[in-house]
Amino acid sequence: MLSVKQLCEILGIGKNSAYKLLQSGEIKCIKIGKVYKIPKKYLKEYITKFSK
Repeated sequence: MLSVKQLCEILGIGKNSAYKLLQSGEIKCIKIGKVYKIPKKYLKEYITKFSK
């Protein structure tokens, strides 16, 4: 599981961009209260979608 901060570091994007990706559903996530958690498999799916 990744945090939003880790997601930003991996993708090289800012927090606002990360939250847009999560809220739009482009990157699937689990929301626990106000905290977003991103399973690594969903990040891999997102990355492979653009590497083809």
